[in-house]
Amino acid sequence: MQHLDETLLRDLPSFRALEPLAVREILSHAHSRRIEAGHSVFEEGAEAETFFLLLDGHIRVERISREGDRVIPLHIPPGQLFGIAAALGRDTYPATAVAAAECIVLCWPMRLWDSFVETYPGFGREANKMVGHRVGEMNARIMELATQHVEQRVASAILRLSQQNGRQTDTGVEIPFPLTRRQISEMTGSTLHTVSRLLSAWERDGILTSERKHIRVHEPTRLAELTEDTKPAT
Repeated sequence: MQHLDETLLRDLPSFRALEPLAVREILSHAHSRRIEAGHSVFEEGAEAETFFLLLDGHIRVERISREGDRVIPLHIPPGQLFGIAAALGRDTYPATAVAAAECIVLCWPMRLWDSFVETYPGFGREANKMVGHRVGEMNARIMELATQHVEQRVASAILRLSQQNGRQTDTGVEIPFPLTRRQISEMTGSTLHTVSRLLSAWERDGILTSERKHIRVHEPTRLAELTEDTKPAT
């Protein structure tokens, strides 16, 4: 990929410990893809032939529960690796990756993963950190479902997305990709009716606005207070 300047990647977690020559060597094996919003990059259970780096856009991770319900455990922001099944000791993808907004990704054959980790220790260390962080995030979501009532879970999900992915505007922090009420329900193990009721109430209170699938948080402190409610879990 001679047209891609390695300086654009040096500050990304997977590359910041590498020398410029090492970055160029890794990039020489990559190709780029554009993924339209709403399209899958890969599907849960499919053979893991490729791993990816998200250059631009946002990825929504989806899984199907044993009961057949769609669950959204996390979102991946730009600058991160994903689809790294080999790092988990798997030969199939454990979840589906969907472009929450139009994405540009770099792609490498999965067969190169082990050689990259062995040849470029800094790359491997950062990848292991990322895997550990995502496992921690997944465990945190499980704990939320087990211990928080529904209002806390919905408030936590919106606050987390605004903090991890949000962009500051004149009137608040906007989550920079479309987010439907159904998707929020799939993130939080709640019903569509409950999510709609909560968002409508928070809009009336001036905490956030939600229109045309975009959410803007105006009062993050008040939203954070809702995550700390002490009502019993439901």
